[in-house]
Amino acid sequence: MQLVLASQSPARLQVLRGAGIEPVQYVSGVDEDALAASLPGPTPEQLVAALAEAKARTVAEAVAGQHPDSVIVGCDSMLAHDGVLVGKPGTPDRARERWMLMGGGAGVLLTGHTVLRIQNGVLGALASGTAQTTIRFGAPSPAEIDAYIATGEPMEVAGGFTLDGFGGWFVDGVDGDPSSVIGISLPLTRRLLLEVGVSVVDLWARR
Repeated sequence: MQLVLASQSPARLQVLRGAGIEPVQYVSGVDEDALAASLPGPTPEQLVAALAEAKARTVAEAVAGQHPDSVIVGCDSMLAHDGVLVGKPGTPDRARERWMLMGGGAGVLLTGHTVLRIQNGVLGALASGTAQTTIRFGAPSPAEIDAYIATGEPMEVAGGFTLDGFGGWFVDGVDGDPSSVIGISLPLTRRLLLEVGVSVVDLWARR
């Protein structure tokens, strides 16, 4: 059975590889902003879950013929800070503004995952769930923030930070699942796999 990761994220790929799985990556191309705008007042948990499911379904429909016995994993993450839901900053100015607000404080990373099983080329069981992890941020100086932004890393990650890259220097602690902060929660994914009838050990690459 093949695990298909509905994401181009190198961090998610690395987490899975480090945990014994060699996934196939396939980018969903889902318009996240359009989908979010189409939802009638979702809670943060509902939003990340809906985005994860849309990515998994889109990829499942595209790869069912190529991977007729597989599980598709869709993921989405956003940071809740001071009551505001934060996605990818996208620009250096926005990343700088967010770090000036986040520095020395804390936020909650919301992670949504969907696992969709394909059997004999047919889309089957689906399971979705969310997880929350509290991030305690350090207080980088303006010069450190500028240096971090210059790496290019914070613009394309939820909340404008990473735990496993340059941003890890500015995270004082994590209360919850560290793998979810990196991009894919191993405990949540394992539980969702079980819900669709798959044991994670059957997906491990045999060495």
